Amino acid sequence: MARYGMALDYKNCINCKACEVACKEENGVELGAEKHRIWVGGNNPEGQWPLLDIASAAFLPSQCQHCDDAPCEEVCPTHATYYDENGVVRVNADKCILCSYCMNACPYDARYVDDRTMTVDKCTFCSDTRLARGETTTACQNTCPTKVRTFGDLDDPESEISELLRTREHFSLKSHLGTNPKLFYLT
Repeated sequence: MARYGMALDYKNCINCKACEVACKEENGVELGAEKHRIWVGGNNPEGQWPLLDIASAAFLPSQCQHCDDAPCEEVCPTHATYYDENGVVRVNADKCILCSYCMNACPYDARYVDDRTMTVDKCTFCSDTRLARGETTTACQNTCPTKVRTFGDLDDPESEISELLRTREHFSLKSHLGTNPKLFYLT
């Protein structure tokens, strides 16, 4: 078994939204939907047009952090939220009763209601699509033109993600909460 995670070289993000579109396409989420599995946040350049300070713009791609100690999994009364064999936090739609406890417990605001299935959904690292087909990358990583995302097995010391985490400074969002996220932001 693997233990999957993702490293984000976020300073390379140009906010093109290709990752969002690829994710929606891969997972059957409507392209115009505001609620989705991944997103890019950040701030716009400072200044007045046409004198914008492009260097002041910063974009922060985000998604479910796939925490080792996920608050959403702890509060789910039906055990619809669970860890799969690869440590990916998943949702069993057949067990979800739309109570929204997981949405309230997630400190990363990574959960949303899927209006098609009327269940709470989130990023799955493409576990039920690409990984199930034997592919080794997520849709968002595969499409990124600036190579922001690196997905892989955290337990494999030879994997690209393990090498990045060994050789580059990185941080996790809200690490003080003790959720032990498996999304790492490279500095």
